[in-house]
Amino acid sequence: MGTGGTLVDRAASVTAAVVRRGGLSAAEAAQRLRADGPNVLPRERGRHPLVVLLLQFVHFFALMLWVAAGLALVAGMPELSVAIVLVVLLNGGFSFAQEFRADRAAQRLRDLMPSRAAVRRDGVRVVVDAADLVVGDEVLLQGGDRVCADAVVVQAAGLAVDESMLTGESVPARPEPGDSLRAGTHVVEGEAVATVTATGARTRLAGIAELTRRADRPTSPLARRLHRVVTVVGLIAAGVGVAFFGVALLLGLDATRGFLFAVGVTVALVPEGLLPTVTLSLARAAQEMARRNALVRRLESVETLGATTFICTDKTGTLTRNEMSVVRVWTPGGEAVVRGEGYAPDADVTGALDAARAVARSAVRCAPTARAEPRAGRWVPVGDPMEVALHALAARLGVDGPPPDAVRRPFDPRRRRSSAVDSDGVHVMGAPDAVLPLCRDDFGAHDEVERLGREGLRVLAVARRPDGDTEEDLTLLGVVALQDPPRTDVAESVAACRTAGIRLAMVTGDHPATARAIAEQVGLLGPDRLVVTGADLPDDDAALGELLDRDGVVVARVTPEDKLRIARALQHRGHVVAMTGDGVNDGPALRAADIGVAMGASGTDVAREAADLVLLDDHFGTIVAAVELGRATFANIRRFLTYHLTDNVAELTPFVLWALSGGSFPLALSVLQVLALDIGTDLLPALALGAEPPNPRTLRGPARTGGLLDGSVLRRAFGVLGPAEAVTSMAAFAGVLWLGGWDLDDPALLATASGTAFTAIVIGQLANAFACRSATKPVRTLRGNRLLLGAVAFEVAVLAVFLFVPPLPGLLGGGPPSAWGWLFAAAAAPAVLLVDALYKKVTARAGATRNR
Repeated sequence: MGTGGTLVDRAASVTAAVVRRGGLSAAEAAQRLRADGPNVLPRERGRHPLVVLLLQFVHFFALMLWVAAGLALVAGMPELSVAIVLVVLLNGGFSFAQEFRADRAAQRLRDLMPSRAAVRRDGVRVVVDAADLVVGDEVLLQGGDRVCADAVVVQAAGLAVDESMLTGESVPARPEPGDSLRAGTHVVEGEAVATVTATGARTRLAGIAELTRRADRPTSPLARRLHRVVTVVGLIAAGVGVAFFGVALLLGLDATRGFLFAVGVTVALVPEGLLPTVTLSLARAAQEMARRNALVRRLESVETLGATTFICTDKTGTLTRNEMSVVRVWTPGGEAVVRGEGYAPDADVTGALDAARAVARSAVRCAPTARAEPRAGRWVPVGDPMEVALHALAARLGVDGPPPDAVRRPFDPRRRRSSAVDSDGVHVMGAPDAVLPLCRDDFGAHDEVERLGREGLRVLAVARRPDGDTEEDLTLLGVVALQDPPRTDVAESVAACRTAGIRLAMVTGDHPATARAIAEQVGLLGPDRLVVTGADLPDDDAALGELLDRDGVVVARVTPEDKLRIARALQHRGHVVAMTGDGVNDGPALRAADIGVAMGASGTDVAREAADLVLLDDHFGTIVAAVELGRATFANIRRFLTYHLTDNVAELTPFVLWALSGGSFPLALSVLQVLALDIGTDLLPALALGAEPPNPRTLRGPARTGGLLDGSVLRRAFGVLGPAEAVTSMAAFAGVLWLGGWDLDDPALLATASGTAFTAIVIGQLANAFACRSATKPVRTLRGNRLLLGAVAFEVAVLAVFLFVPPLPGLLGGGPPSAWGWLFAAAAAPAVLLVDALYKKVTARAGATRNR
């Protein structure tokens, strides 16, 4: 709210029924402030950061590792206990850092409230803190002010208010006396006197803040899938550990050794490196998205994008450029076509130029305060964007601005036109049905208006009378057609979504005709050609979901509540919903959707804080690129999940053989060696698998919405690759023992054999990393991924450290292999690659047979 008072000075009186003349007294304002409280949005009491941090250490997987650490400590293995605790702390700390910087949408709404406001109290204009406004205050508004509280207009002169952040409507509203103003909107032009009707928590803005706060974020598909994976793996690990403890006791082991054995089995089955790998893989994908102008605010959103099945997109600024522009000028003497970018003065204009100049000359006289200014290398509008587009047209045609002596009559919603009087006569501009009846001859303009309207263009009629100052007996100069043009890449991106099996809907606050036209231009409108308004949506959520669960529907004139209902209705029908938006009105839906996508260049802070993904360039095409990366991330998680689970088989096998042999077959691996494999040697190759780029088929067909741990992953890990590693590593272990005379009382021989088994698993995992790059293609056909080559080299270096650098060999319990041991261990690589190639060949033939 403003600091100017010129309108107040001109006002002779104000309706007593609406506002007391002279405004409230200072005493009465103070009394109401004490009774109603300050004009501030209610604060949302979020969880204390310490609580958020602690929650990262008490989820199921973390609890399972805490138990494992405790068991290791009780079993006399403090080194193992410390290592497991470090894994939990590092992963929990990283997750806390990501969550702590999110979820501040309701608090950021406070930033939309200006700090000062001009009011009249005791008959005198004063400037007060916005927080001190009370119901009944008489506030003074002028162009550039932001409205601080809900109010009703008492007087207005050329008032235009941008309400897009609350309604989604791209064209400024023209409130008149008796109409409402909403907190958080801002005055584009004109002046007004308004009476405050609601402050603080009772404003419409606060209501939307409450909607945003109540809209709980749904659990991401990745979180649900990971929870299933760790639950299944954890329960299996715990169950097998308990079972083997019983087996150990039955075999005659004392309780201590049996307990140690059970801990080893449990640790061998738990993929300790899984969650760190997932977290770091998502972080890398988020960095890649940022390079493509998509800023990820929640790491899990990376994979959620890939699972998206339905995108509800806004129109203005996402599908369109959010720049009004005159594209045609029809005159009785011909038509001029304008080809230009936004509000820049440079453009290519062809056709009836002289007649178009006459139209532009009168049009700018009716909009004298609008203009375009160069800022940061682009032209931005100042004032009503539609009127700014008319000034851009005048500049493109070489027409001067309005003379200083022009007297303007601003746009009036009742008259639906504006006018100006100067030395050249009276100039009139407005809606065709309000201007054409005032003209002596319309020259067939009605037909042209209908034609341009069917193309989704906004149409204004311009007329002039060379003498007098009355708006009658006018000469029609022409019709101006404006549009907010679609972005150039939108049609291609819409087609890519359909190829990917993703349904689309336009959900906008704009007029249905405008929304339909843009949807047709970009190819979004579906075969049903369904266009509905928010007022016509069914009240029943099930009926709403059934109505909208189709491709290419357009929903216009929606409210924040409508967008929230739409998101939830589609989610109830099983869709993973992405919702785009840029205004305060979009906040609740952005938060409730599976993936909220906000505009970074043109959106509000509220929308950006409520969203999971922020488009730095506002391009719809960036969403498609992010979806592709999200799908690639899902595929990559399955790759390194297969990789992690494969060596779990090899790690568990020594304990199984020891149990089945009644303890006569020595343990080939220690528990610390198992942890060294999971964390020390496996982590970087798994991360490199998480960096596999999307392949050409990523956006062909629907998203994979199944689990991470399905039959395909289990068969490969536990039925093919894992057994290959287990057999070769145990064969290498037994071979070294056999060549050494199978002297189980020789600690050096046992250490050499154990180191050989450890080395065989590492070498097998080197080959496994390349095998896991594809579930169908042979390793020899795969190219790229230099990160994997570097990770494998690092894994070899870590193996050397574990085998040769004291005191690690003694701590882990395995020494360097002998010459024969190296030969036995090296056989693990070709063995893994061979069984992988055979498995892929067999599954390819089986798939071909099924498709016949």
